[in-house]
Amino acid sequence: MATVSRPPFFNPTRPKNQIVCGKPNNGDSSAFQEKKQVSVDYDHGTHHVSTRITGLTKQHIPKRHRLRVETERFQKDWAVSDVVDRLYKLRHWEDIEGLLNQWVGRFARKNFPVLIKEMTERGSVEHCVRVFGWMKNQKNYCARTDMYNMMIRLHARHNLVDKARGLFFEMQEWRCKPDAESYNALINAHGRAGQWRWAMNLMDDMLRAAIPPSRSTYNNLINACGSSGNWREALKVCKKMTDNGVGPDLVTHNIVLSAYKTGAQYSKALSYFELMKGTNIRPDTTTLNIVIYCLVKLGQYGKAIDIFSSMRDKRAECRPDIVTFTSIIHLYSMSGQIENCTAVFSTILAEGLKPNIVSYNALLGAYASHGMSEEALSVFNEIKKSSFRPDVVSYTSLLNSYGRSQQPQKARAVFDMMKRNNLKPNLVSYNALINAYGSNGLLAEAVEVLREMERDGIHPNIVSICTLLAACGQCGQKVKIDAVLSAAKLRGIELNTIAYNSAIGSYMNLGEHEKAINLYQSMRKKKVKPDSVTYTVLISGCCKISKHSEAITFFDEMVDLKIPVSKEVYSSVISAYSKMASFSLAKGQLTEAESIFNLMKTAGCAPDVVTYTTMLHAYSAAENWEKACVLFQEMETNGIQLDVIACSALMRAFNKGGDPSRVLILAEIMREKEIPFSDAIFFEMVSACSLLQDWRTTMELIKLIEPSLPGVSIGLVNQLLRILGRSGKNETMMKLFYKIVASSGDINFDTYSILLKNLLSVGNWRKYFEVLQWMVDAGIRPSSQMYLDISSFAHKSAGAEYATLIKERIVEIFGGIGVPFGMWLELLKRKSGYQDSTSEPCNTHSTSSLISRTKEENHRLLESTMAGTYAVAEYHLQHIG
Repeated sequence: MATVSRPPFFNPTRPKNQIVCGKPNNGDSSAFQEKKQVSVDYDHGTHHVSTRITGLTKQHIPKRHRLRVETERFQKDWAVSDVVDRLYKLRHWEDIEGLLNQWVGRFARKNFPVLIKEMTERGSVEHCVRVFGWMKNQKNYCARTDMYNMMIRLHARHNLVDKARGLFFEMQEWRCKPDAESYNALINAHGRAGQWRWAMNLMDDMLRAAIPPSRSTYNNLINACGSSGNWREALKVCKKMTDNGVGPDLVTHNIVLSAYKTGAQYSKALSYFELMKGTNIRPDTTTLNIVIYCLVKLGQYGKAIDIFSSMRDKRAECRPDIVTFTSIIHLYSMSGQIENCTAVFSTILAEGLKPNIVSYNALLGAYASHGMSEEALSVFNEIKKSSFRPDVVSYTSLLNSYGRSQQPQKARAVFDMMKRNNLKPNLVSYNALINAYGSNGLLAEAVEVLREMERDGIHPNIVSICTLLAACGQCGQKVKIDAVLSAAKLRGIELNTIAYNSAIGSYMNLGEHEKAINLYQSMRKKKVKPDSVTYTVLISGCCKISKHSEAITFFDEMVDLKIPVSKEVYSSVISAYSKMASFSLAKGQLTEAESIFNLMKTAGCAPDVVTYTTMLHAYSAAENWEKACVLFQEMETNGIQLDVIACSALMRAFNKGGDPSRVLILAEIMREKEIPFSDAIFFEMVSACSLLQDWRTTMELIKLIEPSLPGVSIGLVNQLLRILGRSGKNETMMKLFYKIVASSGDINFDTYSILLKNLLSVGNWRKYFEVLQWMVDAGIRPSSQMYLDISSFAHKSAGAEYATLIKERIVEIFGGIGVPFGMWLELLKRKSGYQDSTSEPCNTHSTSSLISRTKEENHRLLESTMAGTYAVAEYHLQHIG
């Protein structure tokens, strides 16, 4: 059978009416395929992977241009990727067009879209604009929608909204009809700039042009609304998206969550996340990062850590990225766990993630918030070493660390260094510097920073005013508080709750109670809602100046406004009731204190050691020692750790309640728990030993106290001397007295009175006169009772042998110090049995009666009533005349 030859283009399966015309593609499809190119640097141990596109070369250009190429010696047959590499090596002022004119591929218009795509992916706007302008001047150029779309997207990435919009109108002048991608790119540009209303108008234009919106269109529009904080508008667009039959995807859910996050609707974001779990869409790392951020803002640190742990354990099928780790660093910083911040940052490095500037700033801010300036400086230097340039946040955090560590001069140096490095300080930077000066008592410098801030064109805000108000309170400048409030009013800054709290607290710290109350009343008139801090400052301030009834009134207002009550407020109110007058306390104030204490426990606010101590003082003021002991048992049951103040209050209750043995038991507990002993503790222990007549323990206490005698209170010293004298250990008493004098400890009139009384009780009149002389030498005048005591001793117990000697010593000491006449009148009155109508020791009536007597009558009165004191009376009566 003969074989029939057919033309090579004959295809029996092709329809007969189809005509094939055109040129062979000459490998066009393979020219635009992306090819991976790998380069390895064995010296440095690195490798680089790049995508290369050849494009149409010399062999693919039309025949009409080949002759021009072959005769031109400067024409280069470069690939598209090679052209892009060479263009990006040029500066924007160099001859970019000259380089492009040497490229053979310019004769093939199919290379133009590929060239624009490669250029826009690299991201330089200036180079892309120059290349696009050159391209439009070529004879074989043909405007295409996809090229304009790429240029619009590029300008959108760089927030050049006006230029992106100009390209949108330009493409229509070139008769390129915008498609869905064009609108998406322009909506995205307006969304990045926060111009959500423009984005909404573009959506309407798109619908009028009969271009159906895609899922990307809706996502861009939702993002435009959400990034501006208009989460309600974002939800409306999301609902419209669903109504139009375009279902949300994972990107949509993430954008909605981000809208809630930007609008500070953290609880709503978590609720939306719970609804998202019911769909078939699995959350990714971005989703969980937003959820962790919201949990941190709500203070739900435990749940945030659980999600982070699940991500690391791969249970959530998405690994944590650098954003996740940065959020966890911020979490630990807010909860005060600085060591964990360091550990998380070390984990970032250990897992091969590269920290960004935000991560470094998070760690730097954690150190700064706790005043750890050395660690903050170390992180700051590490930023420089890691090829990052510290930004304004970095400098501000370092400045803040120096301010919190009481180094305002270094804080100022960091501020100046920021300016030298061409970084403009922002409002937060200035406020941090104001706080650095103000918190360290440098109010004048803080005010000067405020003026410098205004000179630099940055207007102070309410944070600036709050910082200055707090500084005024710390520096004790009540005049400055009024000036700061006036400055805020002149600048049109409305005070918020925090500002009022700072001003009220500053007035209270300076004792300006009336101004604080007036400011609080002004706050209520302007309908600024007070918070827990407001009432805490007012209640504690009123308690400090003993205005307990006002403190209780503020507490009642706080309860009426349903403001959460803190432990400090409960303790202050209980203290206010406990410090009421004892009569009022017996009539019901103690019951009120107990009621507040029980209300605190039922409200879920567990009392701490301060509250228990306050309640102990309330029972002590009411002398209800039994309830104080019961309260101590409750403290033990609830595991409340005792402090010095609580222990001293308990010991006093045990002593007053007739159970001094428990004082010594509590002292042993304090030793076991290493609670330091104070003067009040030692005083109660000495009192317990006196009640128990435990002289051995007393001597041990004295040995324990002796090393710190110079700092021991005079009340404790007198108590020790009293118990030693009462136990008959006069020698030990005098030795302790000598040590007190040698250590320059405090000694008062009661100290000498205790010594004299105990010395006279054992008949040691010689030592009595010796101590009496010490007393005179110390500039402390003896009392009339001391004279009467030794005179009585000389008359009754000394005997005739020593009576005259004692009388001479009396005359010598009391005459030498010039005892005033009023004292002698008092002595004469007591011995003669004279009764006056008043209770004063010496009044006008008694004085005139005694002076009216003759000198002889007074002598006879002294002989008859003061036989043992005649010599002394005679000495002073000589001066009566």
